[in-house]
Amino acid sequence: MKKGLLIGCSVAGLILIVVAVLISWGIGAYNNLVTLDEEVNKGWSLVENQYQRRIDLIPNLVNTVKGYANFEKEVLTGVTEARAKASSIQATPELMNNPQAFQKFQQAQGELGSALSRLLVTVERYPELKANENFLQLQAQLEGTENRISVERKKFNEAVQIYNTTIKKFPTSIFASLYGFKDKQYFQAIAGAEAPPKVEFN
Repeated sequence: MKKGLLIGCSVAGLILIVVAVLISWGIGAYNNLVTLDEEVNKGWSLVENQYQRRIDLIPNLVNTVKGYANFEKEVLTGVTEARAKASSIQATPELMNNPQAFQKFQQAQGELGSALSRLLVTVERYPELKANENFLQLQAQLEGTENRISVERKKFNEAVQIYNTTIKKFPTSIFASLYGFKDKQYFQAIAGAEAPPKVEFN
């Protein structure tokens, strides 16, 4: 009888140890998922910050260029409209979980980048504008911002890759599914982004 009791206690003890290990592992897995999710959110806020910086620079750039009466109004209108479209999409962290909304946001930002590229290429026709100190400063700030956007998007994609890989690995995938951790969207090159903007000089 004592032997049976000892075996029963040993089995119960072993079960308790296994349960404690599983609980401990589950807590660690959950905390790791939260940490990775926050890394993605941090990366997103840095990308968003650079996009906002670009949007904030545009009115000053447009106003500087407007001072040159012969400057193509169509180009300025394109920049202004692209800015309005990009500004109208709320860049919330939830956007990363919605592929259609994320693509729409990325497309609007891509269109704004293309409109700015056309503006800067068109400026080549205006030597007096290219010599304007205010324009040169704004152009330098804009180019710096575009570089920072590229860097932050790369870092964001790296954080998303680590997060997405982790939530798909077994057995972490079980906890990810239970607690609602879903795939995040990557920034991808817009179709045609590799081609330089075409500017017709008549």
